[in-house]
Parts: sequence; structure tokens; C-alpha cells
Amino acid sequence: MDKAALLEKIITSLTNDLALLTKAARTAHEAATHEECLPDNKYDTTGLEASYIAQGQANRAQEIRQALEHYQKLKLRPFDDTTPIRLTALVTIEDDDGGYRQVFLGPDAGGLKLTVGDAEVVIITPESPVGRALLGKVCGDEIQIGSGKDKKTLTIVGAA
Repeated sequence: MDKAALLEKIITSLTNDLALLTKAARTAHEAATHEECLPDNKYDTTGLEASYIAQGQANRAQEIRQALEHYQKLKLRPFDDTTPIRLTALVTIEDDDGGYRQVFLGPDAGGLKLTVGDAEVVIITPESPVGRALLGKVCGDEIQIGSGKDKKTLTIVGAA
């Protein structure tokens, strides 16, 4: 998979999300300050609730804006089977059941799922359990996530 194409997809997705959330935050702010949201009595919290929604959306838009800036400045590094995994690695992992998935270790936007070609890639960050476990590992290494009966072993089968 071409990591440059993946990076472009991430930037496009974040740009679209930012536009949508910015519009939603603006709309929520207008609703919070609209005259119909003025309280009728001391128990009417419609305006307060709308302002909380507007603030939450504005905060999320700021998070996406920051993630977008990080990805726009990101320099992709090459990886092979012997290179320790770190930021910008595209890693293929195999689970206990023989299932494969690809993860991209990025600075932000953890949990974002993208389809590039016919492959699905999940963005993870170094702060996530899988991201933390992958750091410094190489192909062939096993990582374990979870604990107790939820403990899973994943094998690193490729890195790019």
C-alpha cells in the first residue's frame, strides 16, 4: 500500500470532518444565542444546554484542526522487516484466529478507519494500547494487549 496515498486520504478525511464540525459548531452557537433560547424561568436550561453543545463541537473542531496540522507536516519514514516500529509505520498484524489487519501509527486521529484500494487501515496513536505495544518492535515479534481472559496475542507480519 502506498503510504503517501494513505496520508492524503487522512488529510482529506480530516479536512472534511473539520468543515462539517465547524459548520455544526457555528449552528449550535447561533441556536444557543437565539432569542428563543432565552430562559422563560429559572428552571429553563435550554440556552445553557445549547451552549454546552456548541462548546463541545468547537472543542472537537479544534482537536481535528490540530490533527490536520500534524498530518500536513508529517514526514513519512520508510520501514522494513528489521526497522523498529515508530511513528508513520504502516503495520500488518495477525491475530490469534489468523485474521489480518493494517494499522498506521500516526500522531493523532486514533480510531479513524480508511479504505485505500481494497484494504482497510485503522489509524492508531502511540498512546493507544496497540500503539504502545508496537513501539520498538520489528516483524516477527509478538505483542500482547488486554489482560485476563481478554488478553490477545498479535504477531507483526509486515511493516512499511
